[in-house]
Amino acid sequence: MSKGPISQFIEKHYLHFNSASLVDAAKAYEQQLANGAKMMVSMAGAMSTAEIGKIFAEIIRQDKVQIISCTGANLEEDIMNLVAHSHYERVPNYRDLTPQDEWDLLERGLNRVTDTCIPEHEAFRRLQKHIYKIWKDADDKGERYFPHEFMYKMLLSGVLEEYYEIDLKDSWMYAAAEKNLPIIVPGWEDSTMGNIFASYVIKGDLKASTMKSGIEYMTFLADWYPKNSSNGIGFFQIGGGIAGDFPICVVPMLYQDMEMHDIPFWSYFCQISDSTTSYGSYSGAVPNEKITWGKLDIKTPKFIIESDATIVAPLIFAYLLDL
Repeated sequence: MSKGPISQFIEKHYLHFNSASLVDAAKAYEQQLANGAKMMVSMAGAMSTAEIGKIFAEIIRQDKVQIISCTGANLEEDIMNLVAHSHYERVPNYRDLTPQDEWDLLERGLNRVTDTCIPEHEAFRRLQKHIYKIWKDADDKGERYFPHEFMYKMLLSGVLEEYYEIDLKDSWMYAAAEKNLPIIVPGWEDSTMGNIFASYVIKGDLKASTMKSGIEYMTFLADWYPKNSSNGIGFFQIGGGIAGDFPICVVPMLYQDMEMHDIPFWSYFCQISDSTTSYGSYSGAVPNEKITWGKLDIKTPKFIIESDATIVAPLIFAYLLDL
């Protein structure tokens, strides 16, 4: 398939510096898939609230990603946008807000993420009502699931359909649920739904063990990686933090701690980040540092694009979709 106008524009004008890195990374991602490699996309930040689902859902549908790692916030905020989009408020002058302005937003039940406010009642509490029933049903039956599996159950059950406020095709979580795509959610407890689940545990309504843990996510990934790495597995990292650092460590863990010395390194690496290189920073570390940790090989194609992921990721995904 020939490339569309967005891809042609990128190839014509993105020739140097960060823009050239964007093109190189996109072409290398495309080549990985052509070679039969699989791809992990890790997603930090507030990409779901930034509505990355408008294009990432199609990446999922077209099998250009085979496994996802994301924060608990990204897991839930895509669904929140699905059911409460019209209640979100944009604050374009967010840089000018005073502490009193911020307090006024709180009292209105609006939780600000940069220029976008998530409505507590229509988003958090709407999901809480339905996800609690699914948690409780599993708890009563003595069943245990991962955080993303509970979300899949809720989406596929249809209980949220009455609330849909965006086109379903723009929800990346729904696209992932339809494919039952594996998702790794390290540190899920650090999310709104994680906090709500903890509150039910404290009150004695649910058992903590009903939710599978981060260690179990790592053991799942440790089983998945060798089974899927015959042609390589690439790592496309949006942002930094635990969403990236947790899953990329499966390779050195298998090699060093499980003594599986034939385990292949990640076959591709790209990170989009605006973190500057600094002392002790993971998000700002250059890719070559990952060689010393046994994550990447000397020959692994490595790219770092120092820019805003809300600008860069949609362009790379557009290139992969031939738009």
